[in-house]
Amino acid sequence: MRSFLLNGGRALLAAVALTTAHSALAEFPDKPITLIVGSAPGGSNDVFARMLARRLGDSMKATIVVENKPSGGGILANVLVAKAPADGYTLAVVSSTFTTGAAVRDNLSYDPVKSFTHVAMLAKGPLLVTVGKDSQFKDIQSLVAYAKQHPDRLNYGSSGTGSINQFASEIFCEAAGIKMTHVPYKGMGPATNDLMGGQIQMLIASAPSILGQVKGGAVRALGVTAAEKSAIAPDLPALEQVGYKGSAVDLWWGVIGPANMPKAVTEKLNTAINDALKSEDMKAFFLKEGAEPAPESPARFGTFVAEELTRWKHIAQAKNIKAD
Repeated sequence: MRSFLLNGGRALLAAVALTTAHSALAEFPDKPITLIVGSAPGGSNDVFARMLARRLGDSMKATIVVENKPSGGGILANVLVAKAPADGYTLAVVSSTFTTGAAVRDNLSYDPVKSFTHVAMLAKGPLLVTVGKDSQFKDIQSLVAYAKQHPDRLNYGSSGTGSINQFASEIFCEAAGIKMTHVPYKGMGPATNDLMGGQIQMLIASAPSILGQVKGGAVRALGVTAAEKSAIAPDLPALEQVGYKGSAVDLWWGVIGPANMPKAVTEKLNTAINDALKSEDMKAFFLKEGAEPAPESPARFGTFVAEELTRWKHIAQAKNIKAD
């Protein structure tokens, strides 16, 4: 009898827990969701976050508030999310800097893998290899040929030490067997200005940050950091296709939350985000901004983040890339 009661009690508790979980999922979200962006308004993270907030607000019948918390590498936003209650009401839109920045810093108060729930991947896109509009280099091959004859003569820019731009440039240089001098800037704006002014000779930049200048004729694009041609810039050769094996680098965007979010809430958010990414208008929106939708499960996104972090740490150590 006592065994029956104990077993019956456990069953009752399990049933109550299951009912509570279903109830919480049915009610989520029943208050505003905060979507934090670790950069100023206008950047790709911010643009993607605001579009996502509108779409999820409609589909989930929720109020989603975008808050900008600018800081170097988005660290402040990451800290705020890591310390937030793990209930799904505090999220962040992050990009490749989430892992490249962590790869060059050993004093972060969070772990990019263990401190977060990796809710959903949003999009991916290659970076563009660009030179000034008056540059002598008309294609990748002429740039590489000159750099081989004049090691360290050419300067390449980036948005800062440990940025995806620096990593992509170092990977390209390694694949091409050339050496260039790194010139870090505090953001893509000043780097692009110096590319146009001739102070630097190459800039590998994300499509959202440089495609407008390419289309406007202010800079010249020579290729994309991809394994094959990209719909983002179909007229440009992919670096791997023209012989620079191992040079493919994708810029990516995704949504994270605090660690240990309820599985049901995580999956509900993931489903809503992936459904939005499948719509034709979202595909067109991302393509216009220089990216393509890349829906993933939470588990696969988490694995991807871990793999990215390992890759960048290896390159940072090999190239002695450290945060300022």
